[in-house]
Amino acid sequence: MKKFVKQVEHVTFSGTYAISKSQPVRYITERCVFSLTPDGMELIEVAPGIDIEKEILQQMDFRPVIKGNPAIMDERIFGPEPMGRKEDLFAVSLDKRLVFDKRKNRFFVNFEGYSIRTAEDIEAVRAAVAKRLDPVGHRVYAVVNYDNFSILPELMGPYTDMVKGLVKRYYTGVTRYTTSTFLRMKIGAALKARKMAPHIYESRKEAELALKGGRQESDA
Repeated sequence: MKKFVKQVEHVTFSGTYAISKSQPVRYITERCVFSLTPDGMELIEVAPGIDIEKEILQQMDFRPVIKGNPAIMDERIFGPEPMGRKEDLFAVSLDKRLVFDKRKNRFFVNFEGYSIRTAEDIEAVRAAVAKRLDPVGHRVYAVVNYDNFSILPELMGPYTDMVKGLVKRYYTGVTRYTTSTFLRMKIGAALKARKMAPHIYESRKEAELALKGGRQESDA
């Protein structure tokens, strides 16, 4: 049965509208992955061992955009064992999680999948940020990703105290985001208790727009 056809009976999602809003869109199947682009659906990944012509292109009513050789989908997806994605995320060092864009004067902190389990972990974050921003010589705008972040409840207070110190010393403004309602509530409450702006956005796009629009926390 062909899944990608020229005509459908009902439209529940408009690709044209998504493109006009620059919304990222992926179509993921057991054989391949497509990305929606202004030029149409682009084939960007294929499953290991798949014959693109026979098992993908001949099973569609239209030909997708293909630029070069599509990447191979992660083979772990198709195995019965756990994929180990948590280990992948933890394997990212603190240094690689901290990125400063000199042109935009923007500091991005990627805490996706990161865990705070000890007081030493808190100090490690403070030291890593200081090491990265001390040479800059001036305050920066910051965006913090808290997706899949975890912290022991008893460390939330010391952690947010540390964050308040970073904001006062290094940041002109800072916005935060996570898709987790629970984390937005827990981190937001801890920030509010320390008289810091408690609002946490749901996406990076919202956080960056808030930063651009001046709706961010500062030391004022």
